[in-house]
Amino acid sequence: MAKKDSTPPADESQSTAQDQAPAADDKPTDAADATDAVDAPDSADADDPKTSTPAKAPKKTSKPRRKPKVAAKAEAAPAAKDKADKPSVAPGPSGAPPDGHWWWGTGRRKRAVARVRIRPGDGKFVINKRPYDSYFTEERDRNDLMNVLNKTNTAGSLDVHVNLHGGGYMGQAGAIVLGLARALRKYDESLEPILRSNGLLSRDPRKVERKKYGQPGARRRFQFSKR
Repeated sequence: MAKKDSTPPADESQSTAQDQAPAADDKPTDAADATDAVDAPDSADADDPKTSTPAKAPKKTSKPRRKPKVAAKAEAAPAAKDKADKPSVAPGPSGAPPDGHWWWGTGRRKRAVARVRIRPGDGKFVINKRPYDSYFTEERDRNDLMNVLNKTNTAGSLDVHVNLHGGGYMGQAGAIVLGLARALRKYDESLEPILRSNGLLSRDPRKVERKKYGQPGARRRFQFSKR
């Protein structure tokens, strides 16, 4: 018996290879088509104004404009000229104050406090809205007050007004003397040597010493009895 040939015909092998080759070539073309479909925008959506979102323009930040230095110097120059044109007011002489001006001085003695104010006038001397000669009945106290004005040669040329409280008559008179001397020093500084040499600017620190418990006075003791 003759043996059958097991090798396939050449035409069939070639046909099978050709059938399988196009299948491998089709894969890259399909992937390229897919990417083109994703990247390409839809023409209908691009034409629709509702769905399309226009790109926002960046905001412009406006910076304040600075004046040039030359212009700033030119503006400052007229102001400096105006100040230079104004004449400087020289201080007035001592004893010539503006209207309504007073010179003040505060004096203390024992428990009395006197607030004295003076200004040029016709020589009025008022204490708590009363003339000084009717307020102090003792000649000694009135002489102490007028002694300050007589030593400085200002008696009859100044008005003196005093607000006084606390203490007795002698302490009040000493407080007025000190307050009047301090006011005169502010009124005219050239009077300070006269006031200082007469002891009118020194405060008198003497006071009545307080009573102590267990004894009748500040220093006095009760009599000691041995038996």
